[in-house]
This record gives sequence, structure tokens and C-alpha cells, in this order.
Amino acid sequence: MLVLLILHLVAALLAPLLVRWWGPRACYPLALAPAAAFGWALTHAGTVRRGDPVVEAYPWIRQLDLDLALRVTTLSWLMVLLVGGIGAVVLAYCAHYFTPAEPGLGRFAGVFVAFAGAMLGLVVADNLLLLYVCWELTTVFSYLLIGHHPEQRSSRWAAAQALTVTTLGGLAMLIGFILLGQHAGSYRWSVIAAGPLPGGSYLVAAVLLILVGALAKSAILPFSSWLPAAMAAPTPVSAYLHAAAMVKAGVYLVGLLAPVLADAGPWRPVTVLAGAATMLAGGWAALRQTDLKLLLAYGTVSQLGLLVAATGAGTRNAALAAVALLLAHALFKAALFLVVGIVDHQAGTREIGELSGLRRRSPVVCVVAVLAAASMAGVPPLFGFVAKDEVLHAFLDQPVLLAVLVAGTMLTVAYSARFVWGAFADKPAVAATPVKPVPVALLAPPALLALTGLLLGPLAAPVGDYLVPYAELFVGGRAHLAFWHGFGPELLLSALVLTGGALLFALRGPLLPVLNRIRTPAPGTVVYEWLIHRFDRTAIEVTSVTQRGSLPQYLGIVLLVLVVVPGGALLAARPALAGVRPWDTPLQLVVALVLTVAAVLAVRARRRLTAVLLVGVTGYSTAMLFILYGAPDLALTQFLVETATIAVYVLVVRRLAPRFSARPLRRSRWVRRGIGVATGVVMAGLALAVASSRTDPPVSAAFPDLAVREGYGRNVVNVTLVDIRAWDTMGELAVLVVAATGVASLVFERSRTGPRPRRREAAPPETREGQRLWLRGGPTLHARHRSIVFEVVTRLLFHTIVLFSLFLLFSGHNAPGGGFVGGLVAGLALAVRYLAGGRHELQEAAPIGAGTVLGAGLAVSVGTGVIAMLAGHQVLESSRIDLRLPGIGDFYLVTSLFFDVGVYLVVVGLVLDILRSLGAEVDRQIEAAGEPDRALAADREGEPT
Repeated sequence: MLVLLILHLVAALLAPLLVRWWGPRACYPLALAPAAAFGWALTHAGTVRRGDPVVEAYPWIRQLDLDLALRVTTLSWLMVLLVGGIGAVVLAYCAHYFTPAEPGLGRFAGVFVAFAGAMLGLVVADNLLLLYVCWELTTVFSYLLIGHHPEQRSSRWAAAQALTVTTLGGLAMLIGFILLGQHAGSYRWSVIAAGPLPGGSYLVAAVLLILVGALAKSAILPFSSWLPAAMAAPTPVSAYLHAAAMVKAGVYLVGLLAPVLADAGPWRPVTVLAGAATMLAGGWAALRQTDLKLLLAYGTVSQLGLLVAATGAGTRNAALAAVALLLAHALFKAALFLVVGIVDHQAGTREIGELSGLRRRSPVVCVVAVLAAASMAGVPPLFGFVAKDEVLHAFLDQPVLLAVLVAGTMLTVAYSARFVWGAFADKPAVAATPVKPVPVALLAPPALLALTGLLLGPLAAPVGDYLVPYAELFVGGRAHLAFWHGFGPELLLSALVLTGGALLFALRGPLLPVLNRIRTPAPGTVVYEWLIHRFDRTAIEVTSVTQRGSLPQYLGIVLLVLVVVPGGALLAARPALAGVRPWDTPLQLVVALVLTVAAVLAVRARRRLTAVLLVGVTGYSTAMLFILYGAPDLALTQFLVETATIAVYVLVVRRLAPRFSARPLRRSRWVRRGIGVATGVVMAGLALAVASSRTDPPVSAAFPDLAVREGYGRNVVNVTLVDIRAWDTMGELAVLVVAATGVASLVFERSRTGPRPRRREAAPPETREGQRLWLRGGPTLHARHRSIVFEVVTRLLFHTIVLFSLFLLFSGHNAPGGGFVGGLVAGLALAVRYLAGGRHELQEAAPIGAGTVLGAGLAVSVGTGVIAMLAGHQVLESSRIDLRLPGIGDFYLVTSLFFDVGVYLVVVGLVLDILRSLGAEVDRQIEAAGEPDRALAADREGEPT
């Protein structure tokens, strides 16, 4: 089965190339992928007939109980036949339906094959999470297929509607799967079905959520509107989507879960009532359509309602009737859509009012259409009659529901006759429609499907032998499929249905005013458009109120939500705070008081630089608390981060006014202070509640032993970053690279890789000869911005700081330090060099692009994981290398050091990118504009800077 999925993937990737070479005829080799699935199903027919499953399993993510578990039973085997067989037939039809000039044909072919592969994966998946992945893939691929003509607004709108409705249903279904899988202890449906199910409201919630997804996918009320709108897709897509894929996914899911969940409280009422209502509404709407494709689309909605009602009934007879109807519907509905494609292709229209005389001009097409429509109407001896007869027999003991199904099948007979009459009959008021000859290759696919429906009717008994194992999963009497059950009530009901449907069609003229008058309270499309309009309108109104361009307002809203939602939950829960101590040593209280005073003064500060420094005091005080609590690594990191942050603040503040504006007003200041205090209280309460509610030992308790045994290091913090939780660090590195790119993109107005000042251009000509320079970039600064003492100190300490950063990098595995801390120290060295000598001095210190350093760091970190994997270890797993050097002796090297080197380079690259964007680039812009920065302007006016 996995080979079949890979075959579909390969075919989808090759499709654009094959279409470029061979045009539409490339659909023939592409049809081999679904044909292979059909052939595989035929070879396992004997196994399925015995009721034995075909199982494949491939381990994937064991921790999440997520594996590639594939399982084929009777129902999924039937779906593989339909997905593969009809997919191959429709692709063969596409080879002659499309012309070489069709735009986007290569993309269409690739997406179509991928769609078939996703549907195949959906029906063979045993793991519910894998099923969901394939479920959403069919949604995405159907979106692309329905929107095949993006230049047409109707195609875009229909594709978006299908995507929106089915995706929302899929998300609800995913939550239901998670509820079910978490409670059962496994996401494999075969395991869940074999074990006890949760009871009460837990199971009710899971069932309702899963049914929302299934009903939305199969266009069952109230989610029916997207399916008729999807007729904007090319006709072959409609044929496949309606007959074997997409809409059948919901029916398949109901059928898969019904043997286990049919007795769950809401299951039968939801499936049976929603299915019956959809059958009536869809059939009535089909009688009003004048477009042949729309007529069939609403007919599909009606038939899907019948399928869901039969599948969800949860009885043995209904289950057998459902799978028989599933097969019959796929055959006749695919054939009818392909016939519509022929009519549209050869006559140039699908409108009933414009078609006349096709019975005489295309007699073979008419015969094929009559056979398929007769099967849809349930006329013997076609297989559709067998399926309809079995449905009526299954509901003989439920007279009210039976009456609804009889009425619905009468409507089916009526719109089936309307289809044949509308497409092929002679209409005296309409001129004969000119048609082009129909190629045999275009006619063969629908003819094959229609003749199959005719052939399977008399062979109902042997066909039923392959379908009965599914029915035997349900409790009840013995069920068997047969062409003739003798004279019984179901036969009389079949005759009544055919007679009533024929009368409805015969009286179509007098009934037309009634048809036009009796509609649903609000058509589904109208409801969907109204909802979308209201959502858009509400979004605009909310945005106009909340998105006012005020950063304090945005932050205030976020913090208010934090206070109200988690804070309200905290007040409601009132957790017991066990083991809370105010402090362990009086020094902690002193530091906390300093932190509090600095925070209050920062809020009251009127000058920007004062506020920056006071905020820095709060950060350094936090680092002191880390030291007092015995966390030197955290303290060192906090000190360095706070220092780097202050440097960045200074770079930004120099382009702003020295003082804050007079606003906010006194009242709003108190509101902001109140929000700040409330946020602090809530966060402190949450921290205490979380710490007090622990019931199991923390996972970090095992880290010290793991750090020595698996990571070969005694510094638990650093080993955690580069080994135990290396995947988390890898994600953080990616975030840092993205952040650096974002900062630079916001500031740079030209290429970041453009020409930079050459080394000889750093100092003015008069200082190049006969003058001692401490920093080459120093003379390029304004005299007021130079400090000879600063330049001398920088010259003396820069290399020492860089060496110290390397020491921290190499010693961090067993002592405080590591790549992150070392990178910060090296970045601060570059910041000192820039502050002392300006942007030219920064170029002298680091004549390499920041993007190159960032990319090299990420490459080194990723490469470490890849090399470990190639060596047969897990990704990012550490190994110990024992070495001996003369004069040094024995020592060992841990491979995670190379990962730490990548972290070091990424941090250095980030700091360098910030210095070049917020520092050097802003300097360049100031020079180009010929204006001093605001700090220099304030200095010239006599204000202290």
C-alpha cells in the first residue's frame, strides 16, 4: 500500500513534465498510478472476501503513537477499487477532453493524481491522525482543482467556499479524533474498536465533533452549499469528486466508525435525520435546475443524504445496503458527469433550454446516459435497482423514515428522467442543436462505467459475497445481497417509487410554479455569502476599533486579555499554594526591592535614556536573583542579554527625541499602571499555582544524570541546550535567523550585500601618514563623538574579550558558558568596537556579511545533526571522541561542541546584523541626508545627552 502512495506521489511530480512532452495524452501514463491501486485491490479480493484485513505498519514518531499504519478491510477495499478504477477511467477521459491549448494542464494533471493519492491514503489509513492528514490533503487538492480557472471569479469563489467549509469541519473532526485517541490510549482505529470506549459526555463530544467533519465533507445539511458551487471545476474533476473522492470521504468515515459508534447517543439521530433531510432538499432542488451539471450536483447532494442515512443507521441490513449503494452511485454518477462533459464538449452548452435532438444526433451517448440514469433511478436490472431495493428493505421496520426515503427516491426518479429528457429529447420550441462527432476515446469511459452498472445487477449475489463481511460487523439478522428477493413489500415500494417519480416528471409543467415557490427557507449559497459578509464586516469594525496604530493600546489589549482570562480562571480555581516562602535569604528581599524601585522609577521617567537605564537595572537585578538562587548560567546569560539590549536601545534612542511626549494624560497613566500591576499579580499567581500543583516529579530531575551519561558534560544547562533538548535549540536558532532578517529588512533601503567601504577608505587622507591611530575608524567620527580614552581601551581589550568568548564556548560543557553566552560576549566586543570607532571601524572588525555568519552558524548546527544521522545515531545525538596530544595528554571531545559552535556563530551574526542595520546603516542614512542625529542636536543646544 505504501508503494502505491509513493507511486502516486512520483506520478504527480512527473505530471507537468509529461504534459509538456506529450500534451493531454500524458494522462494515459498518469492513469497507471490509480490503475495500479485498482489492480492491487483485485489481487486481494480473496482475502477481503474471507473478512481478513490487509495490514502494513511503518514506525514513525513513537512518542506520539504516530506511525504509518495502513489497513484494508471490506469497506476500505471497496473504496480503493472506486478511487483507483474511476480515477484511471477519468484520467483516460481527460486525454481527449482537454486540448493542448488548455492553460495549466500540467499543474492540473499533477494535482489530480495527487488528489487520487491523498484519497487512497485516506481510505487505507488505520491511524486516525494519518487519516486526518490525508483528509486535509484532499481538501487542499480539491481547492486547486475547483479553482483550475483562477481568472474566473466563480472558480475562485467556489474553491474558497469548498476550502472554508471542509477545513472548518476537518478541524472539528481533528479535535474529536484527539478526544477519542487520548482516552483510548491509541490513535489506531483497529485498536480503539477492539477496546472499551469512553462513556458519558466525553464520547458524546467526540462523536459530535467527528460527525461535523464527516457531514461537512459529504455536503450534508447544513453544509451542502459548497458542493453545487464546486461545479465551477472542469467536468472530469466533478465526475471524480462526486463519484469516488472528496464527498465520499465523509460517507466512508461514517461507515468506518459506525460498527463501533452507532450506539453512541447522538450518532443515529444526527446521521439519519441529517441524511434524510438532505435527501429531500437535494432532490427537490435538482428538479429546479436547468444546467445539467447543477442538476447532477444537487442529485449528488440528495444521494449523499441517502448514503449517510443508510450508513449511520447501524444495522446489518442498512450497512449492506449502504455499501451496495456506494458502489452503484460511483458507477452511475461518474458516467453521467462524463456524459455531461461530452454534451458540453460537442454541443457547446449544458443548458436544458438550449439542447434539442441529441437523441438522434448522438444515439450512443444517449444510450449510455439512459443506462446510467436508469441505474440512478433504480430501474431493474441495473445495479442501482439492487441497491435501492436493499435500502428500502433495511428500513421496513421504521415507517416514518421509510416514508421519507420513498419520497426522496421518487424525486430521484423524477430528476433522472429530467436529465435524460433535458439532454437528449426533441423539444419543439427549441431548434435542433448542432453537435460535433463524438470520439470513441471520449465515449469509452462513460460507456464502460454504465455497462458495469448493467452487468453487476444480475451478478448482485456474487458481488454481495465481497460486501457481506462489512455488514457482519453490525449486530442483527443475516444480510445478503440479491437481484431478486421475491415478491415482498420492498418490491411494491420500488414499483411505487418508479410510478410516483414518473408522475412527478410527467406533471413537470403544472408543478413548475410549485417548484419555484417551494424553496428552502434560505438557499445554502445565500446563507454562506451572508455569513462571509458578516464576518468580513465584523472584522473591519473590530479592526477599526482596535488597530489604531498605537503600540501602547495593542500591548494594553494583550495584557488585559491575559489578566481577564488566565486571571479569571485562577480566581475561579483558587488553587492551594503549598510550600510558599517569601525568601530564602534577606539578600533576595534587598534585590527584589531594588528591582521594584527601578521598575516604578522607569514608569515615571520623562527622559528616554533614563528609562532605558532603569529598565536595565531591573534586568541586572533579575540576574542577581538568579545568582542568589544558585543559577550562574542563567545569571551570566541575563547579564549579557541585558547589556546587549541596552546597547540596542541606545542605537534606537539616538534617533528619537530626548524626552517622552507630554502624553499620556494623568488618567491614562493610572490606567496603564493598574494594568501593569494586575499583570504582575496574575503572572506571580500563575507561577505559584503551577509550582504548587505539580503532582509528578519534574522531568528535569533526570537531567543531571543524563548530562553526564549521554551528553558527557557536567554543566546541565549547556548539555540540555546542545544535547537533551537540542531540537528546541535548533528551532530557536531558526527564529533568531528570521528575526535578524526581519530587523535588517525593516531598516535597509538597499541590498544588504552591496559594496562596503574598503579598508583604505576608513580613515581620512590626512590621518593615513605619520599619525598613530588607535582605531582606523576613529577619525571618521565627528570630533564631539570621539573619545581617545575609549579608543585606547577598546584597542587593548577587544582581542581579550574575543578570546574570553572562545573560552566560554569551549568550557561551557563543564562550566558556566556555552555557545550562546560566548556569542553574546563576542557580539558585545563588536558593539564596543562600533561605539568607539563608528561604522567604518565595525567594518574593520568584521569584514564579512552578517548573513554569511548567520547562514554558516545554521549550517554547522544542522550539519552536526545530519552527520550524526549518517553515522547511524539519532539526529543531534552526541558522541565522545577520546584524543591524546603530546604535551597535553589524554582528553576527550564531544560532538555537541560543533553544534555549540553553530549557536555561537548565529548569535554573533545576529548582533552583527543589528549593529549594521540599527547602527551602521542608520549612520549612513544620516550622513547621506546631511543631518546630525538627535543626540548631537541636543548636545549643540546645551542639553545633556
